[in-house]
Amino acid sequence: MKSFDVIVMGSGPGGYVAAIRASQLGKKVAIIESDKLGGVCLNRGCIPTKAVLKSAHSVHEAKDDFKGLGINIEIKSLDGSQAVKRAKDISDKISKGVGFLMKKNKIEVFEGTGKLKSKTQIEVKSPKGHTDTLEAKNIILATGAHYRTFPGLEHDGKRLIGAWEAIKLEELPKSIGIIGAGAIGVEFAYFWNAFGVDVHIFEMQKNLLPIEDTDSSVEVEKAYKKYGIKMSLGITDVKAKNNGKDVTISCMEAGQKKEYKFEMGLIAVGMTGNIENNGFEAVGIKTERGFIAVNDMYQTSVPNIYAIGDVSGPPLLAHAASHEGVVAAEHLAGLHPHKIDKMNIAGCTYCQPQVASVGYTERALKEKGIEYKVGKLPFTANGKAVASNETVGFVKTLMGKHGEMLGAHIVGAQATELIHEYALFRTMEGIDEEIFATIHPHPTLGEWLAESVLASKGRALNF
Repeated sequence: MKSFDVIVMGSGPGGYVAAIRASQLGKKVAIIESDKLGGVCLNRGCIPTKAVLKSAHSVHEAKDDFKGLGINIEIKSLDGSQAVKRAKDISDKISKGVGFLMKKNKIEVFEGTGKLKSKTQIEVKSPKGHTDTLEAKNIILATGAHYRTFPGLEHDGKRLIGAWEAIKLEELPKSIGIIGAGAIGVEFAYFWNAFGVDVHIFEMQKNLLPIEDTDSSVEVEKAYKKYGIKMSLGITDVKAKNNGKDVTISCMEAGQKKEYKFEMGLIAVGMTGNIENNGFEAVGIKTERGFIAVNDMYQTSVPNIYAIGDVSGPPLLAHAASHEGVVAAEHLAGLHPHKIDKMNIAGCTYCQPQVASVGYTERALKEKGIEYKVGKLPFTANGKAVASNETVGFVKTLMGKHGEMLGAHIVGAQATELIHEYALFRTMEGIDEEIFATIHPHPTLGEWLAESVLASKGRALNF
């Protein structure tokens, strides 16, 4: 038996960050990983998808933008397999970087599948056949999540695939139906469409990206229509069937039953925590609605065991997982970390135009009866956006009666980079006058962050 102060089960962006922070605080740490270091985010999610989206955006630039910039080129061919291979190479490289970080921070890595044997012991079965038993005073569970399925919406890994199979597709299909218009569905739609795949999105809610502000969703829908991406929104009773040589997606649309045929189907209808066959319930860890129940410090119902990242429930975001890992590591080390305000965790979607948001949507404020004012400015009026040929989208702020920022929504080429200022502003509980007093560089897309808040007060200077 090997003894440690802290054992982390799972090396995704939550797990490996938690391990590093615990090591920084003087703990002897072990981390267990059944696949590749970096978890789903690095190897099958965040990183490789951003790589293929870069390829897709370059296609659109070459087709639509370069000529106006005085660059005359001709696209002779598109190679989706090369885009996918590049994404894999990038993931492999960064995974090796995580391995370096483990060595740098003196964290012992155990390859294999972990299972709790008691509140302080984990059995690790190596793929090579041997078994290790580890013990520690504290354990952090970062086991991630897997696809959700529903009757009629089951993955088979062949023609009805999920995101993890989708990112490995080197030979792209001629046509694909995507069920689910969250970030995963919308991002893959953008990539495949750019590389010549006939794409059709199916969503039961009324808009793409249904958790986003309605204005943001509508802006993306306009762009997708221009790209030629088909959309069936507000549908019911959607089902997918593998026919062997193709797939059928059926649904009730506008009161009529419709059937569509595609070469493949992507089912992206959500995730549920990896809570089974890990020994969690046997040691008394409580679960709720498919995830581990935790308190504000990410302790489970067993106080010396913590759970972070996707396995502990929404929001299922890599950056949330990393921060939760820091909180858990600091708390078990006897520090007093801050409580995470989930309303200050920004959401990002990396299609073009990009979408980023933090705080409340306008829809949510109306439902709650909260008084607010809107400042909304299109990038068509921003000098840098016009000069850079990046005029699609807007900055929209929702400001409270005391000058506080209730919510912010950005759609545009650099939305996921621009949202940081608003996330920091909300975390620091700033008021509008502080943004007014901050001189934003010109010409930048970022100066629209201040201008939008000015607009909410009727004080816009450039629109």
